[in-house]
Amino acid sequence: MGVLEKALKLCPEITVAGIAGPGDTLATDYALETFRLIREKYPDLIKCMSTNGLLLSERAEEIIEAGVDSLTVTVNGVDPEIEAKLNRLIIYHGKVYIGVEAAAILIENQLKGIEKIAAAGITVKVNTVLVPNINGEHIEDIARAVKERGAHIYNLIPLIPQSDLRNEEAPVCSQIEEARALAGKHIDVFRHCQHCRADAVGLLGGKDYGDLIYQRRIVGSDTFSHG
Repeated sequence: MGVLEKALKLCPEITVAGIAGPGDTLATDYALETFRLIREKYPDLIKCMSTNGLLLSERAEEIIEAGVDSLTVTVNGVDPEIEAKLNRLIIYHGKVYIGVEAAAILIENQLKGIEKIAAAGITVKVNTVLVPNINGEHIEDIARAVKERGAHIYNLIPLIPQSDLRNEEAPVCSQIEEARALAGKHIDVFRHCQHCRADAVGLLGGKDYGDLIYQRRIVGSDTFSHG
C-alpha cells in the first residue's frame, strides 16, 4: 500500500491499480489481500488483475469477494496439443505435470474460471501471445471459446522470442492484423496493446514514475506485463 500511496501523490490522475506480476497473481494470497486493502482505502480506484488462469476456477470466489473490477487471463491455446508446445509443464497443487496432460489441466481451469468471473459481472479480457508457427492457425478457435465462456474483449500480443521460444519468429504486422480479423468475427478485439513493464507507474503515454517509487526495479529489462 505504501507504493500506491506514493504513486497517487506523484500522479493523482491515476485511476487504476493493477497487479500483473512478476509470477502469477494467484500463486499466493498477496495480490488478493492487496486488492482488499485498496477497496477499503481507495474505493474509487479500478482494480485490475492478470493471471495465467491455472488457479482461476478454484479462486474465482475470492477474486469476486476482493472487488476486482477487471481480470485479464492469458490463454494461448484451447487445444492441449497446441498449448503443450507453448508451455512445457505446470506445477499444480505441488505436483508437476508435463506435455498434453499439463495443457489440458491448464485449459480446463482457464475456461471454467473465465466463465465464473464473467458471470459475476467482472470484465474479462483474454490475452493471447501470437506465435505464428504454433498457434497462428488457432486464434479463431481461442477467440470463439473464450467468448462462449463470457470474455468481453480479446487482445493479441506479438511474441518476444526468448527462453524456450527463442527460436520462434515474432509475427509481422500483417500476421497480427490477419489474426485480429479472425478473432474479431467472434469477440471485440483490443488494438492498442504495447509491451509495458509490470512495475510501471503513471499514465499511458506519459512519464513512468517507477524509479521514484520502488527501491529497486524488477530485475531484467525485458520483464513485460500485458495486463
